[in-house]
Amino acid sequence: MKRFRPLPLERAFTLLESGPVVLVTTNDGKHSNVMTISWTMVLDFSPRFAITTGAWSHSYTALRKTKECVLAIPTADLIDTVVGVGTCSGTDTDKFATFMLTPAKAKHVQAPLIQECWANIECKVVDIIRKHNIVVLEAIAAWVDDERKDKRTLHAVGDGTFIVDGRRISRKRMMRAKLPFC
Repeated sequence: MKRFRPLPLERAFTLLESGPVVLVTTNDGKHSNVMTISWTMVLDFSPRFAITTGAWSHSYTALRKTKECVLAIPTADLIDTVVGVGTCSGTDTDKFATFMLTPAKAKHVQAPLIQECWANIECKVVDIIRKHNIVVLEAIAAWVDDERKDKRTLHAVGDGTFIVDGRRISRKRMMRAKLPFC
């Protein structure tokens, strides 16, 4: 029989680490900024999402002020950019220039899309749960680059390592069928 080894509770989140790492863009009315967020969550079966960030983040001030952002979804080939963006502050760094990211005009928000990313989701802030540093977002437009060769997303494990999506497996027909054993 296989034995389980204990895992320290402060590492338990690495077993459930959520959705893909995203780059979140903001614009405070003067400057655009981008931050890396490794904790994202889909809420219900709607275009609502949650991210976690707080007052320690330069972008958080813009999120609170403008109540809008873009969730840009990078792919595995951008891992060094993702880590780099996440390890410096927009307070003293123009991250778009430093990491050679191309801002693209969004249709509904002032925050820019990121041209190098596979997908971008324009969002409005609908709630900030300060006790847990959770920002609830509602998507108002989404864009995807079907011509992008690499579509594998990154998932942070929480200790500086990442998991990359692999091959997709579809069970759509099975989920739609009325199965005799249910």
